[in-house]
Amino acid sequence: MRVHGTTHERPIDRFTAEASVLLGTAGHPPFRLEAVQRRSVAEDYLVSFETNRYSVPFRLIGQEVEVRRQRGQLELRHRGAVVATPAILDGKYQVCILPEHGPGAIARTQRSLRSTPAPPSPTVSADVEIRDLTWYDAVCSGGVQ
Repeated sequence: MRVHGTTHERPIDRFTAEASVLLGTAGHPPFRLEAVQRRSVAEDYLVSFETNRYSVPFRLIGQEVEVRRQRGQLELRHRGAVVATPAILDGKYQVCILPEHGPGAIARTQRSLRSTPAPPSPTVSADVEIRDLTWYDAVCSGGVQ
């Protein structure tokens, strides 16, 4: 067995010497970084975090929020106030939208009406001649010139 480059000892010898004072890790959750991360709220009032997207109140569109992971939940804050505490989604590329964060059906409809361009108005008005259908039969059979 090789000698470790830092301790200049064989790892098994080091382990044997320290085994009596080492603590077990069974029952302890793995270490999780709980650093605060800043995110901008997108137009769809969602915030990205680790490939998943979480909703915040729609009034925060374009604003910056702080995201912190804590005990299986996210804590989303705006100017120090907690605005959402969704559970962390398992997997990737998932979306968590809470209905109370959205603008509601009336606001969505009004927004879509404002964003839908008006149909173009006709610039040329044309008079249409109204004919009896027998005239078309005559044209098709070669009777009208």
